[in-house]
Amino acid sequence: MVFARLNRRRSLRVLEACLNARPDRLYHAGIRGRVSRCNLADANEHRDWRVVARATEVLLRRVRRGRGTTPAPVAADILAFDASLIDVSLALCPWAHRQQSQTAVRLNVLLDVALELPRFASVTAGDRHEVAGPDEVPVYPGSYYIMDRGYLDFRRLHPLRPALPRRALHPVDKAGGLRCDQVIVLRRAPSARAYPEPLRRIRYVDPEHGHTFVFLTHQVALAPAVIAELYRRRWQVELFFRGIKPHLSLGTFFATSPNGVRIQVRSALCAHLLVAIAQQRFALPGSLDQILQPVSVCIWEESPLPELLAKPEATAFGTDSPSQLRINGF
Repeated sequence: MVFARLNRRRSLRVLEACLNARPDRLYHAGIRGRVSRCNLADANEHRDWRVVARATEVLLRRVRRGRGTTPAPVAADILAFDASLIDVSLALCPWAHRQQSQTAVRLNVLLDVALELPRFASVTAGDRHEVAGPDEVPVYPGSYYIMDRGYLDFRRLHPLRPALPRRALHPVDKAGGLRCDQVIVLRRAPSARAYPEPLRRIRYVDPEHGHTFVFLTHQVALAPAVIAELYRRRWQVELFFRGIKPHLSLGTFFATSPNGVRIQVRSALCAHLLVAIAQQRFALPGSLDQILQPVSVCIWEESPLPELLAKPEATAFGTDSPSQLRINGF
């Protein structure tokens, strides 16, 4: 399945033809016999998706050994959480019914902003509300978690609360876009019962575009400008979804059962992480799509990745004779 994602194959028939075209390479890929569509379909239906999930976890731990590509505004880990819907067919996947005639599965990702790679990922049915997504996210002490307002649930945030002073935290410098830095108490009855302790509220105006943002946070030690910068880094998780879904054909599935769809999504994550590990180890330039293009063409070749991505040297050709460019006297 990882081969299909790296090579961008969209059906079991095409995948079978590609694998059987090079039988001498199958042994080195861990395949001991001839590949058939029946075997592939049976594996998607009956092999437990948790096996692929464990492989994903191993790769996730391995990519954490790398270093971030961009400097972070704080010394601790910055983790952005978000989810993306992957549309599926209602006729083929009725178990993924979301609303009315829409069906989808939800990919939840906790992204390490410095590495621009997932720290945690899960797949759920589309009918599950997204606010329940953070319930299964592991808690890493000392890290900063960033989420948008779609995950605002005071009952779930209350166990993570620290003690906040009931006064202003930092001086307000309106020249940099900051409008207020307040300690607030929720007044609506349901919210006040779920979260009776004070919260920090920051109102910030983007100087470049004029958009107004309101941030709620537990954190009291960071300056308001740093918190605004942390939220800006949250956009990395949106870019992650934008890159992985088209580049690894995440909208195409070889199975319609819940087990098969989870295997496909996890296989795409494994393919993404394998490319990221190679990029870290060999210091490969370019984006995910730029690396996947030569890999998909030369996937059976025993060539080092740096050579596949190396730019060819410019060759100086001699100037052609002017007479060679004339046709019928022109």
